[in-house]
Amino acid sequence: MYKLVFSVVVLISSINNLFAINILIEMNDKQNNHLKAYGVAYSAVESGKKVEWLLNHEGGSFMFNYTEEIEKECKLKGVSYTIIPELVAEKIRENIARTEVNKEIVVLDKAPKIAIYSPKNKQPWDDAVTLALSYSEIPYDVIYDTEVLNNILPMYDWLHLHHEDFTGQYGKFYSAFKNASWYIQQKKEFERDARKLGYSKVSELKLDIAKKIKDYIFSGGFLFAMCSATDSYDIALSSENLDICHNVFDNDPIDSGINEKLNFNKTFAFKDFKLISNPNIYEFSNIDNTRDRKVKEKEDYFILFDFSAKWDQIPTMLCQNHQKIIKGFMGQTTSFKKKYIKKNVTILGENKSLEEAKYIHGKYGNGTWTFYGGHDPEDYQHRVGDPKTDLNLHTNSPGYRLILNNVLFPAAKKKKQKT
Repeated sequence: MYKLVFSVVVLISSINNLFAINILIEMNDKQNNHLKAYGVAYSAVESGKKVEWLLNHEGGSFMFNYTEEIEKECKLKGVSYTIIPELVAEKIRENIARTEVNKEIVVLDKAPKIAIYSPKNKQPWDDAVTLALSYSEIPYDVIYDTEVLNNILPMYDWLHLHHEDFTGQYGKFYSAFKNASWYIQQKKEFERDARKLGYSKVSELKLDIAKKIKDYIFSGGFLFAMCSATDSYDIALSSENLDICHNVFDNDPIDSGINEKLNFNKTFAFKDFKLISNPNIYEFSNIDNTRDRKVKEKEDYFILFDFSAKWDQIPTMLCQNHQKIIKGFMGQTTSFKKKYIKKNVTILGENKSLEEAKYIHGKYGNGTWTFYGGHDPEDYQHRVGDPKTDLNLHTNSPGYRLILNNVLFPAAKKKKQKT
């Protein structure tokens, strides 16, 4: 009797596998809309579906059980997909599981709650992460200083810093924009808000915000920053108890010998750098390579590293792409000189000939941080006041894919991650 029941169960299971179907969203060069595909994957996870992220398989494909709702969403968003039977899906899994293949499956089981740290008033420039999230239809909240000081960060799994200057120097826009109405108004608002929150200087407020974010990461949060929010963040941490702001920014003298007093033990990514205190120079320090790099736009690129999908899943997730050579793009902080990067930092993408890293990552406590140099992956030299990038024209952008990899990887089932 037992053998009969067992045989029936096996038969029913085989029939179910024969007729069960899955949706495979391949992320290779044939994908019609890479960016929207991330939104489909996020939506599936958010609705409680099991999503398999197939690392290094056809550009980092997604696979999950078929539903009419997901197929409809793919069609509406212009995302290429294939419907496959469970037997084909199992063959894919078996191939990925082979020890000699640099592939792995990561299960996405929780839709990360996302916050963007950004001023509530409109800025005269756009943010690539906000554009990517909006275009891919991934939900997010905008928070700023009041919310951070009120300890709201633990509510979120993932935090992005919107081109913030954590040093209190207002982006070092003084030389070019000191007479611009937006700069004058923004400076007044920042100073007013700092006073309301109990600080005499904007730099003091921003340091406390930076420390709150550091605690958030230590407790398990995931941080992603681009452009000036990368090096200015570390600079703020390294210069605690120092006045590094020229009097045009905070109305009192800068401390003497600041470069001999920096504490690199407090920073995430950078060491041994020197600050640039001249308010007329549009640069925070010598970490950034913008002023020294000699490269034409057509020759500007960086290369993503390959990592072991089975043993280094986090960097592997962060580098999923259909291209390994990514076109470069500039920003106030374009890239990071490798000689100022700490040894324990993982370099994800670099231009070796320029001795610069573009894309770096590290762990701190129970969380991680990722820094990505440059302003907009599809606008080589985005300037203040330029129109925002229309991602309908860049649906397959490999540079924007790196942003969205960071959005999704906190969703990975923790027991599947190897570090």
